[in-house]
Amino acid sequence: MPNAATETRSRITLRVNGKEYTLVVDHRVTLLDALRELLDLIGAKKGCDHGQCGACTVLVEGRRANSCLLLAVAHDGAEITTVEGLGDAAAPHPLQQAFIDRDAFQCGYCTPGQLCSAVGMLAEAEAERSSPEEPLGLDRAAIAERMSGNLCRCGAYPRIVDAVQDVIR
Repeated sequence: MPNAATETRSRITLRVNGKEYTLVVDHRVTLLDALRELLDLIGAKKGCDHGQCGACTVLVEGRRANSCLLLAVAHDGAEITTVEGLGDAAAPHPLQQAFIDRDAFQCGYCTPGQLCSAVGMLAEAEAERSSPEEPLGLDRAAIAERMSGNLCRCGAYPRIVDAVQDVIR
């Protein structure tokens, strides 16, 4: 019988974009690597691998998170949403459409993380409102501050903020 202290792999279940996956993963595998390498969901990008750039941002139980910093085994049973789960070409998420309309990307590397972060940020702002009639209270500066964990090397920030503002309106 294997010794629990020497076990290095575990069976986990992740609910990703509405679909359930059972995986056997090494305890050291990050959620980002599980998504990209085991589930072939390559939207979330590996940027800095230190949680500083936001390219790997996904939603975990509806909250934005840097998937490069999360161990997959710690998220057994979690609901994960990647950029692939926000929408598709036939029915894009409103933020995806706003990014297209505003040309809020250049190289596109940061775009999946920016989109997931913006979805999470809007949900956070919505939860902070005391009533549905109250405005979200997100001006350009507030959006930029709340999105500051997501870096864009191309400098598309003004258009990203424009796209988020379009969805708020």
